[in-house]
Amino acid sequence: MTPERTHSRRERPAKPALTREGIVATAVAVMRAEGVERVTMRRLAKELDTGPASLYVYVKDTEELHAAVLDELLAEVDFGGTGDWRERLWAVLDSYRAVLFAHPSLARVALVTRLSGPHYLALVEAVLALLDEGGMASGQAAWAVDVLLLTATATAVEHGTRREKPGAAHEHEAMVDSLATASPRQYPHIAALAADLVSGPGPARLRWAFDALLNGALATPRPGPEETR
Repeated sequence: MTPERTHSRRERPAKPALTREGIVATAVAVMRAEGVERVTMRRLAKELDTGPASLYVYVKDTEELHAAVLDELLAEVDFGGTGDWRERLWAVLDSYRAVLFAHPSLARVALVTRLSGPHYLALVEAVLALLDEGGMASGQAAWAVDVLLLTATATAVEHGTRREKPGAAHEHEAMVDSLATASPRQYPHIAALAADLVSGPGPARLRWAFDALLNGALATPRPGPEETR
């Protein structure tokens, strides 16, 4: 009777070589299926059939990994708007906000991490090009791009996180009620503007905020070197 043959280690299919691109692609797949909280070195090592230490050759830490995942998602930002430079700029910023809004945990990464991936750089380049087309001075544009992206990021974090939070609707109702019942004697301005403080659909308020920022940046020169010391 012929003994059952055992497969040697050499006969097993070779594992694909690890690469940074492959690690990030796997991280994106895990994030889409299970959420960014599950995107850890240990989880990816299991998915890639390797040890966590092997991943650190290509990715410094989990924070860098999450930033790389976010950069991959930024490939979804739409740069193909129509209209004048303001309309196209609004379209780019709103598309960026929408990408982050769909992934609140990654939006929080964008809020606290210095991004430097190719898709983030493409976003910054697109915004700067539109500001230049609008006639904004280069120094003002260099600072304005940060404020515009920060506003879009913070908005996505705020609303995306609230969407996922249990009891968010009740909290909103309590806030609206507190404004509506504020004492005119103690809070005269709040009492006078109670309804207006919570008025307007989200996109309209956000567009107003971007226009206010743009108008301010166009009209506000950068401080001179002596003023920044």
